Amino acid sequence: MNSKNVLLISHNFSPEPTGIGKYNGEMIDWLAKNGYNCTVVTTFPYYPQWKVQEPYTNRWFKKEVIDYSASNTKVTVYRCPSYIPSQPSGKKRMVQDMSFWISKSWVILKLLLLSKKFDLIITVAPPFHLAYLGLAVRNFTGGKILYHIQDLQIEAAQDLGMLSNKKLLDKLYEVEASILTKVDFVSTISEGMIEKVAAKVDKEVIFFPNWADTTFFYPIADRGALKKSWGFNTDDLVVLYSGAVGEKQGLENVIYAADLLRAETKIKFIICGSGPYKEKLVEMANEKNLTNLVFMPVQDKDKFNEFLNMADLHLVLQKANAGDLVMPSKLTTILAVGGTSIVTCLPGTSLHNLLSKYNLGYIIEPENYELLAQKIKEVQHHQGDTEQKCENARNYAIKYLNIDNVMGSFVEKVFDASAVPAQLN
Repeated sequence: MNSKNVLLISHNFSPEPTGIGKYNGEMIDWLAKNGYNCTVVTTFPYYPQWKVQEPYTNRWFKKEVIDYSASNTKVTVYRCPSYIPSQPSGKKRMVQDMSFWISKSWVILKLLLLSKKFDLIITVAPPFHLAYLGLAVRNFTGGKILYHIQDLQIEAAQDLGMLSNKKLLDKLYEVEASILTKVDFVSTISEGMIEKVAAKVDKEVIFFPNWADTTFFYPIADRGALKKSWGFNTDDLVVLYSGAVGEKQGLENVIYAADLLRAETKIKFIICGSGPYKEKLVEMANEKNLTNLVFMPVQDKDKFNEFLNMADLHLVLQKANAGDLVMPSKLTTILAVGGTSIVTCLPGTSLHNLLSKYNLGYIIEPENYELLAQKIKEVQHHQGDTEQKCENARNYAIKYLNIDNVMGSFVEKVFDASAVPAQLN
């Protein structure tokens, strides 16, 4: 049997170091290594910095071909220019989505004119409307389409106050419902999101969680030496937030907590990442003259495992109204290194249930910097309590988040005999 062909349509892709682009890149890499020829229609890497990263320029279309000689497959990447807002807002993101739609349409049209056939077409939301490009490909050349939901975009925009026009929201929900009905498969990343999506459409919603590379990310025993290599003292309690610096995380609470704990000279905070709100946070920290908090850029992948292992506590923060709309992708990597987290989430959410069931971290209510500061101080005085959580985290990652297990289950669900048209086998 010839290799199957997969098409991915998404805003985000490798070499973006975090978020949807990270998982898309790793998914396609896994598929190519396991015998699938893959085509990707995407944009130039811009996240989480919200500016196109060198050496890319975003001036015109670019085609890249990656050969996988061991599996006799290849990955063809079409990068499309689009508007990238340096300070994203609801309206600016809509303009971005539209610009991307237009530029991607040219590449999709080219693939259709070439009569390129795909066994599986994957579109990733957000943005949710890219599914229509996947549907166009399926309607012309056959194959099956999977609509994978990383983030319930419309609900998130509504609950975070980014969109408030009722007529517009009703229309967007109507379009989303049409997509859910027309696609062959729907998948998402958490049990809570499965429940929300299942309430919208009468079909099975596949559990396709984000994973962790448990070989690349692993625990390192000598945390003290790692702290020294990053400029801290071995007896410092290092509290790390590493990830996107955006609105939904509520990172101003880290600034406030650091301010409350300024007298605790052995507690040190790091905010590592890039995003549209970083300058505002830096300004807030400078106004408070905080000496116990440092900002760091996104770390290179070859140093990232050591960097994560250096921290005593990891912060996984989101606002209360994010609810079950977002499963923080950073948590999977933290679990892989056997890290202990302080996580903000509400009872009844899938994140709260997961952490409680497997004892993976400390849970506090969202947007309460006083509770955050209190919990950090408690951990400082009872660090022995974190040892079991660290062990639980690593064990959970190996059992449930290993990429081979997750991708193997995914392939079994979407590439069985009933899922793939006979003429494309």
